[in-house]
Amino acid sequence: MNEFQNSIDPDTFRETANAIEAEVGKVIVGQEPVVRHVLIGILSRGHVLLEGVPGLGKTILIRSFGQAMALNFSRVQFTPDLMPADITGTEIMEDTGDGHRAFRFQRGPLFANLVLADEINRATPKTQSALLEAMQEHTVTAGNATYPLPAPFFVLATQNPIEQEGTYPLPEAQLDRFMFKVNVPFPTENDLVEIISRTTSDVEPSIKAVVSDQQLLAMQDFARRIPVPSPVSQYVGRLVIATHPASDALPAVGHFVRYGASPRSAQSMILGAKVTALLDGRFNVSFEDIAAIAPATLRHRLLLNFEGQAEGISPDDIITELIKTVPAYPTS
Repeated sequence: MNEFQNSIDPDTFRETANAIEAEVGKVIVGQEPVVRHVLIGILSRGHVLLEGVPGLGKTILIRSFGQAMALNFSRVQFTPDLMPADITGTEIMEDTGDGHRAFRFQRGPLFANLVLADEINRATPKTQSALLEAMQEHTVTAGNATYPLPAPFFVLATQNPIEQEGTYPLPEAQLDRFMFKVNVPFPTENDLVEIISRTTSDVEPSIKAVVSDQQLLAMQDFARRIPVPSPVSQYVGRLVIATHPASDALPAVGHFVRYGASPRSAQSMILGAKVTALLDGRFNVSFEDIAAIAPATLRHRLLLNFEGQAEGISPDDIITELIKTVPAYPTS
């Protein structure tokens, strides 16, 4: 890690990130914004929630990232009967070989670098909450012992926005742990034709690892050293405050929003903007970087009230207007 960390620079960072995207692109057709947001989330040490109807390749997308980065991959299919110990692990009794028995902690699927929480909203809140400590602290507590999770560690979760029967919406506290919420759109006609061509032949694309876990950690550390001008930080602060009903920046917020974004959203925007700048070949963060990732950062942190839901208002509509309305520089 030291050799790579000492030699890393903006060009190396960008070339390595482009190589990861190219490997993922061998399997994933189109969906460039989705791939880019997932990559930004990983390089920012953030967790990502992917929302889309079944069959759009969300699972294979996440698995492809694990292969391209040589990460230990684990997949958990969330179901209503899944218990917290099924993902965190449990104490088991085993023979010690000297005629005695002792308890040993059997680690669950959370002990991986990249954890796919598939259809996360199908599990009960009790099991969903088992992820909170892992996502925030990167540890798992069982009994009186706390176990560290491997580094790097990411949770990439999926959920289906259409079928709501038998699902448990994620609580606000857990949604706030996700750096991004990325909407996965239906493919275009040309992309769909290419998908059919790739998946119905006898040739399977092979993804090679282009970065190790230690190199990935070095890239994450490097991204955090990117400077952020004070006006950009202040703009992020104004943008987050403008999402709250008490703000008068946009009348629609007062009419349709129940709760605005948390301080964690400001941290996510800054970190994501740093990676976005590096991917664009720049060593400083701009207002455009903030605007590019604001929707994915804020859409799951804006809670609409009854009027907003009844009017069919989407968080993205409000975020778009906020970006147009909130000034880049203070007006007074």
